[in-house]
Amino acid sequence: MESSKQLAQRFRELFLNGTWIANTNYQKLLTDVNWLQATQKIGTINTIAVLTFHINYYVEGVLQVIEGGSLDIRDKYSFDAPRITSEGDWKSLRNHFFKNTEAFAKHIESMTEDQLESVFVDEKYGSYRRNIEGLIEHSYYHLGQLSLIKKMIYEKR
Repeated sequence: MESSKQLAQRFRELFLNGTWIANTNYQKLLTDVNWLQATQKIGTINTIAVLTFHINYYVEGVLQVIEGGSLDIRDKYSFDAPRITSEGDWKSLRNHFFKNTEAFAKHIESMTEDQLESVFVDEKYGSYRRNIEGLIEHSYYHLGQLSLIKKMIYEKR
């Protein structure tokens, strides 16, 4: 299997349809969460909605670059989630997130080896591959957090 196809498959497993490493994925984990659960605060930790926004912020920002745009995301804004005040707000965020992850996977799949190894915006950021793999690793970290938060919320019921 080509490197880009393997990377895209790994990305899809994490976000949309896999259970190989974490025995879950973002879509499976978030689908049955309602807006009250997504916004429920537990101590000082981030909510499910905020973490969903956070990961989508990076997916969307890197996707913009992959599609030929500029790198506009900044770490300091990555937790600036909009207020979720209804089920519609939550579904909109979730749907936007899954739309972005599928588009991202499709772009990865079509990349050549040369594109994967080329400079991502500036040499200080490394290659496209490095940024994609970093995004995957970062997202696994937050998937673990989301799993624990969801478990804590469900135990409170």
